[in-house]
Amino acid sequence: MLTSTMTSTVTPLQPIHERPTRIGRFSIKHELGRGSIGVVYLAHDPVIDRDVALKTFRNRMPLAEKKQYEQQFINEARAAGRLAHSNIVTIYEASSEGDWTYIAMEYLPGRELSKTMTAHRFSPDDVASISWKIADALEHAHRNGVIHRDIKPANIFLVTDHQPKIVDFGIARAPNRVSDAQQMEEPFTLFHDNLLGTPNYMSPEQALGHAVDARTDVYSLGAVMYEMLTFRKPFHATDTDKLLQQIAFKAAPEPHMVEGGVPLWLSRIVVKAMSKKPEKRYQTAEEMSLDIKRHLTRTRREHERVPKQELAEQPANAPDFHKSRLFWPICSVLVAGAIAAYTLLR
Repeated sequence: MLTSTMTSTVTPLQPIHERPTRIGRFSIKHELGRGSIGVVYLAHDPVIDRDVALKTFRNRMPLAEKKQYEQQFINEARAAGRLAHSNIVTIYEASSEGDWTYIAMEYLPGRELSKTMTAHRFSPDDVASISWKIADALEHAHRNGVIHRDIKPANIFLVTDHQPKIVDFGIARAPNRVSDAQQMEEPFTLFHDNLLGTPNYMSPEQALGHAVDARTDVYSLGAVMYEMLTFRKPFHATDTDKLLQQIAFKAAPEPHMVEGGVPLWLSRIVVKAMSKKPEKRYQTAEEMSLDIKRHLTRTRREHERVPKQELAEQPANAPDFHKSRLFWPICSVLVAGAIAAYTLLR
């Protein structure tokens, strides 16, 4: 659940070798994952008597770096903490205790989509089912003034039955976001020597350093769907500058042209979501969610109807005995035999 979304100018944390037994009131069970910020532990809350994921970092670092990490933690807690949706990770609390700053959040047994995709190929129906739920969750976030700005497979967690959960709101834009006055809440790209977000799934406006709105999340979800359907990222380049240029100005091949089994309707949804110009995309995540769900429902109904039709047609297509060539000759023999037997008996 922990991903590296800090700017490229921040020095990564040194590896933490010792495992704490307790942070605040939480007892530590074991490590779940780690990144440049710190470590995520499986912990137990004795007050509520439940397991939680504890996202942490140590405060023993230079003041400037400590401030950046704390800002990201506060931003994540404030952004995700104002949201209540079944497909968004639940934040319980954020605090500092001793040498530790932490966020206590819902423990999600499962795997990141990024890891699942390396070992599992999703069917188009699975892609559609997962995607419409993510789009619905994004609509909820957008209605509450939160733009994620870093939708990618590593920030989508799959729990039981491929139920998705959006995680990591560290760089999200929210009404009560903590930010430096110099940043002015604008996105940064490598052109500013300060990369914000993940290049492969960035929207064109992010890549160009332009102001973003909720439609940037729509684009990023389209890019995630593209990879799920085609098993490849929309754009490839040898360095980040070239990659950003492609994202900003080049159209990716349509998914159904890359992978033959992709339904045309699903391919068109991805293409619309990934339009270079925001005004040509779905204008809200809700529009995208409803479009996916409508087509998915119709496709499933068609799949359910086909077996019933085949069952109904089977008797007509089956080799019925009364329509075979042997039917009338056998009947004639039987009738003749019956007549002969009747004659003898008389």
